Amino acid sequence: MIKNNLRSLLFVFGLLMNLSILAQPNQDQLGAWYMYFWNTTIGQGPWGLQGDVQHRNWNIVGDLEQLMLRGGLTYSPKEYKTKWTLGYANIQTGDFGTSTSRINEHRIYQELLYPARIGKRLYTAHRFRYEQRWVEQNEMLTRYRIMVFLNIPINNPEFEAKTFYVALYNELFLKGQRSVEDHIFDINRLYTGVGYKINDRAKVQLGTMLQRKTAWEKNQLQFSFHHKI
Repeated sequence: MIKNNLRSLLFVFGLLMNLSILAQPNQDQLGAWYMYFWNTTIGQGPWGLQGDVQHRNWNIVGDLEQLMLRGGLTYSPKEYKTKWTLGYANIQTGDFGTSTSRINEHRIYQELLYPARIGKRLYTAHRFRYEQRWVEQNEMLTRYRIMVFLNIPINNPEFEAKTFYVALYNELFLKGQRSVEDHIFDINRLYTGVGYKINDRAKVQLGTMLQRKTAWEKNQLQFSFHHKI
């Protein structure tokens, strides 16, 4: 009887281990994120709105990683070149592979964006974001995000219409809550791409982003359209 129970426990344990391995993403498979970013101002004042829609895939298309809908109220004081944002996001996260299960997340965030120009061709921006996250029925989790952007125009000295540019960024995610054994590091994203500024209201970018987590890392193709309404 004891031997049979032990065999059953070993079988279940082995099955769970295999399922855990299968749930891990294929690190050699290129994923793809398709993104639309928009922003607008309210009248002539400092207030505005911004948001984005992102369809993220474990592969090029078809295997959903995340569907993100995000929007926020912005404030850009005239005396300082900054943008402050209070926003909300809803995220549906899917498992890698054939599973159709989804995990739902609600997120509130506060953000500061500080742009700066260095010399004639280096357009930089620093973004600091604090997030409060509710994943399914779990308690609230918090996270800190620090991001540095760098855009370098190619065919024009100014970042104006009909300009091709190199786009780079690096973003670090830090956990707000963690156990004694847990590491403060959560995610790191390193992006390299090229973009084209169509006019003062639209630009497109294409690049690759290496996303590193504690358990795995994966390259993602990124295509984004940025629109000022």
